[in-house]
Amino acid sequence: MTQNEGPGQRPVEIWIPARPQGSSRTPPYWTAGQVQSRSSLALAVLLFTLTVISTLAVGTQFASAYAAGRSPDFENFFASYVQLLAHPRLLIAGVPFAFTLLGILLAHELGHFFACRHYGIAATYPFFIPAPTLIGTLGAFIRIRSPIVSRRALFDVGIAGPVVGFIFAIPALAIGLAHSKIVPGADAASVVQFGHPLALTLLLAVIHPGVSASDVLLHPIARGAWVGLFATALNLIPAGQLDGGHILYAVASRRHKQISLGVTIALIPLAIFGWAGWLVWAGLLFAFRFRHPPLLDPWTPVGKEREVWATIAIAIFALCFMPSPIAGSMLDLFR
Repeated sequence: MTQNEGPGQRPVEIWIPARPQGSSRTPPYWTAGQVQSRSSLALAVLLFTLTVISTLAVGTQFASAYAAGRSPDFENFFASYVQLLAHPRLLIAGVPFAFTLLGILLAHELGHFFACRHYGIAATYPFFIPAPTLIGTLGAFIRIRSPIVSRRALFDVGIAGPVVGFIFAIPALAIGLAHSKIVPGADAASVVQFGHPLALTLLLAVIHPGVSASDVLLHPIARGAWVGLFATALNLIPAGQLDGGHILYAVASRRHKQISLGVTIALIPLAIFGWAGWLVWAGLLFAFRFRHPPLLDPWTPVGKEREVWATIAIAIFALCFMPSPIAGSMLDLFR
């Protein structure tokens, strides 16, 4: 995920050098005080370390349930979380889930980061968000600290993360499915049921023909890949300053606000009839009022090649999106 500095930030002076003759690449530009600091790196490393611990704790519970041939027991989720942190040696079992998930998220953020570097855009290191949730994290993001010059630069920065993350997630999902167990009614036995993205359904038809997704007990690697696909879908929602919103603004900036509004409104019935979490995302998008930082060069079109990539981004979104990614009684987690 990328996030542009919003209104109210301290103004800075920008120097944009002339574009070299014969070069189509946007020349690098810098802003005052935007050199990466040691404190920024230290914070990124600290947050990443904490996220490793939180995802290991979740991964250990997934691994324990998988070894026992049953769905994860979320009824004692938070109590087990505390017990695992009290006995760090047990966390080793969480490595397959944690490193699969963190590898996908890191690939996603580095896709953004190196795209920014390519265009000379000032951006922070990736910051991970540790959290005692069902997946051990609230994701990761980088902050863009300087204006983006052109539509092409914005498009490439926006699409780089989801594409790279998806490229890492699909092989991981295939490997995880190959090692998953067939347990009839595996989903029904759990307090919380996870949705089945189209990518999982298609791979399952190849690896385990004729087997229903609800009868598959996912290996922890597949669980990590599932979260990676979920994160990819969230980022590709075509609204606001999400990655999908950046792509939308680059391709059709005049329709960005209207499409963002329509997509956000569409999340409300999804929240009512499916996953309540969509209401949180709708609220966040409404809170930011669908604004997008302007470009220094808003006139040069992205070109036909990037329009094809926009279609690919839509296909990736369709493969990863789940109307109801998590179902079940969340209140049972606190018993």
